[in-house]
Amino acid sequence: MKSLALASLNLAFFAACGAAIGSPSGFATGTTGGAGGVTVTPTTQAELITYLSDSTTRTIILTKIFDFTSYYGTTTGQACKPWTCSPNPQMLLVVSAGGCENYTKYSVTYNTAGATKNLVVASNKTLLGQGSNAGIKGIGLRMNGVSNIIIQNIQITDLNPQYVWGGDAIQMAGASKIWIDHNYFARVGRQFIVTGFDPVSQLTISNNYFDGRSTYTTGCNNMHYWVWLFAGSADTITVMRNYIYSTAGRGPHIGGIAGYDQKLHLVNNYYNTVGGHAIDSDTSSHILAEGNYFKSVTTPDTNNKNGLEYFVQTVPDAAACTSYLGRVCEWNRLESSGTVSARLDSGALTSLAQTVVKNLKPMPVADVPAYVLANAGVGK
Repeated sequence: MKSLALASLNLAFFAACGAAIGSPSGFATGTTGGAGGVTVTPTTQAELITYLSDSTTRTIILTKIFDFTSYYGTTTGQACKPWTCSPNPQMLLVVSAGGCENYTKYSVTYNTAGATKNLVVASNKTLLGQGSNAGIKGIGLRMNGVSNIIIQNIQITDLNPQYVWGGDAIQMAGASKIWIDHNYFARVGRQFIVTGFDPVSQLTISNNYFDGRSTYTTGCNNMHYWVWLFAGSADTITVMRNYIYSTAGRGPHIGGIAGYDQKLHLVNNYYNTVGGHAIDSDTSSHILAEGNYFKSVTTPDTNNKNGLEYFVQTVPDAAACTSYLGRVCEWNRLESSGTVSARLDSGALTSLAQTVVKNLKPMPVADVPAYVLANAGVGK
């Protein structure tokens, strides 16, 4: 318990002093963000836009919530109603991706921020919140074709939550060395985090709180469906020590296109109250799931056989990792949750037998709920 308290104190200290705390584990090992560059504290939306998108190595300190909800005005377009539950189903905006072809279309007005406007983040940046009430509202972050970025201790909330395609909190494509750590996500239209088809390599998502409680959902159950979508052709991703609460799906969805090679290490996350599914591994995905705690999760794993997955459940499952990783894996725990059929694809272990995975020693699964609740999110 002493180490947990010290970690929280350290985060508060470094956020106040203008530097990200610690360094990432897993695939984002070596990411430094804006370290060694200029430290700035924006006071207006315009300053924040410039500091994030210019070519200067920067640590950008946020001391408040920057509200972009109405910054870019509104857009009038069309949406349909593919979900017919009650009350408050999400509507689907008519966009190029389709989905509304067989449904009646309605005229709707939504905020342009989030839906078609994002905050562009350039390479060599740290975006760091001070305290527990700093971040961005009504708009997400976009990192395309960039490298060496840290996003730490900020809130990202309220991106047109009533509309699918209303906004992703964080979207990335063709990026590398990204560390997303100790943030709070809530009330977005679509994904909390999404990778595009261009691969995102050396990505670590750690110690975040993904809050799925929302008035508008696809199942009218106040549980957000769109958690993480990993679609990059050669993604390498560590997802560790996150709190996933009151969600319904895509936790994550990964894969789906033949010929891709996606690697995901899913370790020590706490899934609590998931009214649908958590893991969905599709074609070309390779997942090692270890040390995760599933409490009140309807379907911890969809058992999609198209992907290769090693889901640790027994002592022999854990011991078998030694031949590939040089260490024993930690088993996953299911409490008041659905069962998981045996997912013991050795090809997943072969794919993930890399130094950053071998060196990442999970905490005991029994410790995960207390640790994650004490540490995930902002101001911790």
